[in-house]
Amino acid sequence: MAALNLNIFARHGARVRAANIAQMVNVLQAMIFTQKEKMLLTPTYHVFHLYVPFQDATLVPLEFAAGTYKSGDIELPRVDAIAARDPAGKLWVALTNLDPSRAANVELASSGVKFTRARGQVLAAPRIDSVNTFGAPDLVAPKPLTATAGKNLSVKLPPASVAVLALE
Repeated sequence: MAALNLNIFARHGARVRAANIAQMVNVLQAMIFTQKEKMLLTPTYHVFHLYVPFQDATLVPLEFAAGTYKSGDIELPRVDAIAARDPAGKLWVALTNLDPSRAANVELASSGVKFTRARGQVLAAPRIDSVNTFGAPDLVAPKPLTATAGKNLSVKLPPASVAVLALE
């Protein structure tokens, strides 16, 4: 949910000039939990950290076939994505697979620019309701992700995952 909301804010950046999380520690939707001298980072923290390259970046229009995720009467795009160019000129893409049970294969292409690879991180978990606990503080943590070059860049998103990639 954090990634989807950040994507909405990015798409409406002309109107949404600033957005933040209201409370950060030991609250509902916390970024950090503490227990005496212990501290753990939550999945929400990791999503915010993955999205750091989008701060002060310029949104780049993005078109893609998202596919469909359906649950009962609810039908949503299977993949949500945004792209932006950071102040140094690097192109970034954030991909969110909304489907909690199926991986999504995404092809990245650009008119006029040839990408050779993409590197970044993906946040996924064993189950959609997995959380970090003091007994398992790294259950949900970002892992390296690369996209392979061919005709297009190809990346496989695990179920219910968020990925942020720098395109090269």
